[in-house]
Amino acid sequence: MVINMRTATIARKTNETDVKLSLALDGAGIADISTGCGFLNHMLTLFAKHGGFDLTVAARGDTDVDFHHLTEDVGIVLGQCVKEALGEGRGIARYGSMLLPMDEALVLVALDISGRAYLCYDVALASPKVGDFDTELAREFLLALCRSLSLTLHVKLLAGGNAHHVIEAVFKGLARALRQAVAIDAARSDEIPSTKGALL
Repeated sequence: MVINMRTATIARKTNETDVKLSLALDGAGIADISTGCGFLNHMLTLFAKHGGFDLTVAARGDTDVDFHHLTEDVGIVLGQCVKEALGEGRGIARYGSMLLPMDEALVLVALDISGRAYLCYDVALASPKVGDFDTELAREFLLALCRSLSLTLHVKLLAGGNAHHVIEAVFKGLARALRQAVAIDAARSDEIPSTKGALL
């Protein structure tokens, strides 16, 4: 039973977006998502469900231009919330990986909550859009997340042609790999998992 919930709430407002996000790492996968972008709502909802995170997002932005700023800034604030909820990262497993199928799509996600921001995104998508969402924005979301969380993340597409299926597999794989990484290692619950003595 989790006694101390690891939570964070962060608001970020710029001339382009207004984002408020609340996160509980030790949640039940409950999501309340409103971004003004249906596909992004869908991805964040399944991210919460598959990660077991409670996630509330209220975001708006200059979507009359496109969804770029909105998607990027939600990624930034999500990373900030994970980082704040983890504190110094004491006791966490640190690493996580998932090989995730979604119909014909197969995606490998591996990550390290390392204190070093790096994204290797080897995902070639056949379609430039899913609905009105530019598929290249999936990478922008992950890049923003990596930078604000100081996360090392590798994402590789092994099979798949349907852009919706591929991006969904990416978000589900990310959620499940992150769930592994933030989990508390009961045998080392008072240790920071680094020979440097610091992670974040």
